[in-house]
Amino acid sequence: MKNTVVIGLLGPTLDMGKRSKRWERWRPTVAVCQHEDLLVSRFELLYQKRFKSLQDRVVNDIQHISPETEIVSHPVDFRDPWDLEEVYAALHDFAKAYPFDQEQEEYLVHITTGTHVAQICLYLLTESNYLPAKLIQTSPSSGQKKDTDVSGEYRIIDLDLSKYDRIAMRFRQEMDDDITFLKSGIETRNQAFNALIERIEQVAINSTDPVLITGPTGAGKSHLARRIFELKKSRRQLKGDFIEINCATLRGDAAMSALFGHKKGAFTGATHDRNGLLRAADKGMLFLDEVGELGLDEQSMLLRAIEERKFLPLGSDEETESDFQLICGTNRDLKTIVANGCFREDLLSRINLWTFHMPGLAERPEDIEPNLKYELDRFAERNNTHVTFNKEARKQFLTFATSSEALWTANFRDLNGAVTRMSTLAPGGRITKEVVQEEIYRLEVLWRTAEIDIHNKLLNELIGADRAEKLDRFERVQLTDVLKVCKESKSMSEAGRKVFAVSRTKKRKANDADRLRKYLSRYNIKWTDL
Repeated sequence: MKNTVVIGLLGPTLDMGKRSKRWERWRPTVAVCQHEDLLVSRFELLYQKRFKSLQDRVVNDIQHISPETEIVSHPVDFRDPWDLEEVYAALHDFAKAYPFDQEQEEYLVHITTGTHVAQICLYLLTESNYLPAKLIQTSPSSGQKKDTDVSGEYRIIDLDLSKYDRIAMRFRQEMDDDITFLKSGIETRNQAFNALIERIEQVAINSTDPVLITGPTGAGKSHLARRIFELKKSRRQLKGDFIEINCATLRGDAAMSALFGHKKGAFTGATHDRNGLLRAADKGMLFLDEVGELGLDEQSMLLRAIEERKFLPLGSDEETESDFQLICGTNRDLKTIVANGCFREDLLSRINLWTFHMPGLAERPEDIEPNLKYELDRFAERNNTHVTFNKEARKQFLTFATSSEALWTANFRDLNGAVTRMSTLAPGGRITKEVVQEEIYRLEVLWRTAEIDIHNKLLNELIGADRAEKLDRFERVQLTDVLKVCKESKSMSEAGRKVFAVSRTKKRKANDADRLRKYLSRYNIKWTDL
């Protein structure tokens, strides 16, 4: 049978007592050793040095009522018993240095004495197994024994019991529910995406710092931002509203006014005061979508508003305050924009403490099927009608949707549009193979057009619209294809191998990167431009 060792703090108030009447009342540290069914072989008594005389008295009293109990006293050094960091550090040092012998002894941590801070620290150290023990909680006797039994009552709490595991499972279930909520109830299958959402849930619950969500248009940045807001609101972490603005729509005085507000007469057309979106987001959340489109002046004011929670409305001499949580979204590479001088480096440093990249739908083919069901349910809710695929049509659509031919250039907007069209055209509420085939053709045309537009835009940005117009058709097609390969490659060498895949085999020494560099230089294009 193992020996029982109790570890406890001296209670300067509850353990107090000098005269003989002290034996007529309950004193928790002494009372631990007064129970016939609890034999304490050793008491490790922690005390603050300024209570040394009380410690001596308690030690003598324990020896009087339980001479078989060995008492080992440990002075602990914390000046302020209500300072969590100080108390935890002292108790943690004791736990790390203590020579536990679990083969010969079992340990009980007494959590009745000491400040609430000390009790919390003892619980945390026990729960994390720094103190490999059970908890013992003591209290005065109740009922008829209240005035006669000074030994009181005790209760031993084993944190390893299954019921505590069930509590831990409830917390895990709550976390799983939060993650499902962020995913709109969609049981996604992509492991990387699920890990991303789990990390976002951790940050959303435990942090008030700005969050930056990157990803292509239509990947769900705006939707995720709103779900984060709703999650925090349900946890009572926010009291205000969700305020969303697409920064690409803000220009000039209108941008300043929309974000920071203005006073009447601040500019032509300012016929009345306006609070602005930052003020409207007070105690709530502000989502700035396409934050890379903000002008430099707006960026400067936003930086101060983030850091100091203060800003100056247009035309005002008095500062306005707003305590908001910020989420920013962008489909652009902000580091590249910083390098071009169009985005403030200090603002980027402030908003990208937590950066999460939302993958496009084409990067998550295994998630298309559950999202297809989600979109069908949304259509049914909006239109009060139930629509399903027949078996062959569903297989046909999913085969195409998860293939390399499906570009999903607008991501979930494309999927939503496809489901809406097919559901609207479904005869009798059943989507047939004919409806699916028609939709596949429509998507292929849509994506070809979108791809041409993207490549033309890139070409115009790199060499200028005037020069692009002067290229011969074959030269334009060739250059566009080379740029497409470059954009899809991780390095110039990789892109060169793809572009010169045939001719490089005929060369004794293939310097693909140099050949590609020379080709791009004809149009004054550098690899870094891509």
